[in-house]
Amino acid sequence: MFRLRFGFVAIAMVLSVFGARLFQLQGLDPNAYAEMAAAEGMEEVDLPAERGEILDRNGEPLAASIDGVMVVADPFMTADQAPELAKFLSARLDVDYFTILPRLREEGSRFEYIARRVPSTVASDVVAEAEEAGFDGLDTLHDPVRDYPARDVAANLIGFLGTDEALYGFERTFDAQLAGIDGSARYAVGGGNRIPLGESTIVEPVNGSDLRTTLDLDLNWYALRVLRQTVEDSRADSGFAVVVHTETGEIMALADHPTFDASQPLLAPKADLGSRALSDVYEPGSVEKALTFSSLLDAGKVTPRTRLRIPASLSRDGRTIGDWFPHGQIRLTLAGVLAKSSNIGTVLASDKFDRGELRRYLSAFGLGARTNIGVRGETQGILPDPSLWTGLVQDRVAFGQSVSVNAVQMAAAINAIANDGVRVAPSLIEGKATTDDGIVVGTDTATTRRVISARAAHQTARMMERVVDPEAGVAPGAAIPGYRVAGKTGTAQRVGKDCGCYDGTFTVSFAGFAPADDPEFTVYVVVQNPRNGGGGGSVAGPAFAKIMSFALRRYQVPPTGTKPSTLPVEW
Repeated sequence: MFRLRFGFVAIAMVLSVFGARLFQLQGLDPNAYAEMAAAEGMEEVDLPAERGEILDRNGEPLAASIDGVMVVADPFMTADQAPELAKFLSARLDVDYFTILPRLREEGSRFEYIARRVPSTVASDVVAEAEEAGFDGLDTLHDPVRDYPARDVAANLIGFLGTDEALYGFERTFDAQLAGIDGSARYAVGGGNRIPLGESTIVEPVNGSDLRTTLDLDLNWYALRVLRQTVEDSRADSGFAVVVHTETGEIMALADHPTFDASQPLLAPKADLGSRALSDVYEPGSVEKALTFSSLLDAGKVTPRTRLRIPASLSRDGRTIGDWFPHGQIRLTLAGVLAKSSNIGTVLASDKFDRGELRRYLSAFGLGARTNIGVRGETQGILPDPSLWTGLVQDRVAFGQSVSVNAVQMAAAINAIANDGVRVAPSLIEGKATTDDGIVVGTDTATTRRVISARAAHQTARMMERVVDPEAGVAPGAAIPGYRVAGKTGTAQRVGKDCGCYDGTFTVSFAGFAPADDPEFTVYVVVQNPRNGGGGGSVAGPAFAKIMSFALRRYQVPPTGTKPSTLPVEW
């Protein structure tokens, strides 16, 4: 009897404990305990979206996603050996010991990121090696790795990604289009393992969209190699080259040197990560004369055969203007002034402009305004305000001083002459895309406007042909056998950052198009601070010829078979 009573008492006591616990769970705070139970039994992981590719005009990848994984840890299983495991992982993955150590010990967590975007073979080897060393709790999940197969080609435009964000170039500017939207998976776990028939919720990722550019990978590769050799041979600081399709304004190549390998951007100086072709602002020098003369022709002030007497020097408003070559009084036609690149002749011809007329033409050519082609850090250049446009300012602007440009601006301006006088807004994106500051860019949004008449454009082209003539001009090195080439040299003094004055260094350049009588491409090459004593004709001219020749061959553009210009340069 005693045993029976004792048993009932014991059972009653146990039931009382269960009842009290049940009252606590259901009566006092049921929601909180339910949430705790659910959290302890649920695990949530990200499902990364596939990032869109950045492609050249032919569909070749400039940036692509390849198979990769993330290495993750279960702190419930890694906490006891956290210091040893952190040391092991930091020696094999690109991770910091002190960053991952607290993750390996995180209390109450069953999921922590250790390394993102690791090549799948590397990650698999590391996890397998860890298991062999007695470390448990590591796993891998799908996490695509960004690859830049073109490496340094167009890297200054394409940019690159950081661990968790887009940092430079198109990767950052068009991140919203490229990135897509990550998904997530939440499922029940027990004993560190997923419960096969347990609760699960999956939100599928939305993959990013591709971004197709106007660039030609092969042409850009060649332009970069020629540019690099030119900068190195002339012992220059830097350089850039732009290739524009004449009719559409599409930028087919844009090369910068120094550049960097987009797969290893941290090895490069920060100054080399952007595009100098758009961020550098500089005086264009005598390339500007092509714009000045085409404007004079359009305004009906001159003809290519207009005769000018060129003195040895010219005094204007207390300042002396001279030419790059010594001479006494010489007699040149307008075509001869361009072919010989005479500053004095240019100033004398520009006296024929009405007040403010030259500035209006240059503004129509696109100087003083950003191209807004989708590249961060683009400068707008400097076109003096009308209130500052004195006679002396016009004299200097006419031959390329007191005005500043970026390379794409100037290439687009010269391209307007090639395109029968119509400026086509330059483009780097095929179709259209929206930048991170809300600007829609691309070939679908490109605008056109007539700057000069077709007649004035053709006359200017014939004058520019004389620049590369071995007898009449200053840039025979820019000639291409079998083709008619129109071009103009530029040699400009540079303004030093420290003194705000001309510091004795120079920007040399060559801009031109071919075939001169039926242009297909415009090419512009700029070299900053060459130390070999060369000018635009001897340094940039040969680089222009190589890049233009490659473009003509690649796109099978035949010579027109017509005779080049024979406009007189003297009288």
